[in-house]
Amino acid sequence: MRARIAGVTAYLPERTVTSAEVEARVAAESAGHGFRPLPTIVERMTGIRSRHVMRPDQQASDLAVEAARKLLAGRGVAPADLDLLIFGSASQDLIEPATAHIVAAKLGATCPVFDVKNACNSFLNALQTAEALIRTGQYARVLVCAGETPSRAIRWRVRDRAQFVDAFAGYTLSDGGAAMLLEAAPSGGPAAGVFHRDFAAVSSAWDIGTLPAGGSMHPRDPEHSYFSGDGRRLKDAFLATGPDIFLRALDETGLTWDDFAIVAVHQVTLPYLEVLRTVLGIPAEKLVVTLPEHGNVASVTLPLQLATALEEGRCGPGDRVALVGLAGGVSLGVVFAEL
Repeated sequence: MRARIAGVTAYLPERTVTSAEVEARVAAESAGHGFRPLPTIVERMTGIRSRHVMRPDQQASDLAVEAARKLLAGRGVAPADLDLLIFGSASQDLIEPATAHIVAAKLGATCPVFDVKNACNSFLNALQTAEALIRTGQYARVLVCAGETPSRAIRWRVRDRAQFVDAFAGYTLSDGGAAMLLEAAPSGGPAAGVFHRDFAAVSSAWDIGTLPAGGSMHPRDPEHSYFSGDGRRLKDAFLATGPDIFLRALDETGLTWDDFAIVAVHQVTLPYLEVLRTVLGIPAEKLVVTLPEHGNVASVTLPLQLATALEEGRCGPGDRVALVGLAGGVSLGVVFAEL
């Protein structure tokens, strides 16, 4: 058996915030320290014009449910028909229980559930897990979903330039939800499904980008409840691992990037996306660039790109698609599928 992607949707909150508004808020809340960001620095450094912000009454589970309801309705699948639900997201409603339980309760699903968490590769690793469980015959229909809520972990009151740089990754982030339905399909049929996957990690770089609060290190310290990181070091850590995992996937399948309708790549900033595209040799026209208008939606980024490409008619049944994941930790992953 293979696992085919039966559908994918994304949900983006209606409220958007521009990069200029981000800078204005930092300046206003940091006035007591006398710090003010350089005008236009966020957009100039990242290429991001706007990002989405969830309503105060929404949780990570709500964003996942919005996407899942749309997906299931469009496919004519009832929540009761699901064999398994996996919540794959960097965000969560609570430390315990698994947010997947909350999603299932809101959907009305009664199947087994669990969470998969690995920073911005959370959704991709949840897809990897679902595919393996289908391929081994344990489940036939799995819903993978995510709800990312990074807007609630952004440092707005900044002491000085050094603290602004440390918090800068948070100003790129955006809220959103995604859902993907995977179903068992005969191997080699017209819907071939996922046909290659590979993952790697450079765990010695785990401390480059963190959100420390809530764990055993900093269980109740508000000062550690904000994103902290060094974007330059994180980029260098990714590049230091080289393109091997992604180029090896091409070698092992005998394919080139031209054989794919689209190549979805995790997007943090436009300059880094261009560096990565050049290093990997991906033709620019294969990318689905969502970053300028939607920001970095963490693990929702890849399903958002795939859903966008489907809506725009850039890919469809019988087409090959590539999902290229990058995440703090540091983690890398690649999944090839035929729709």
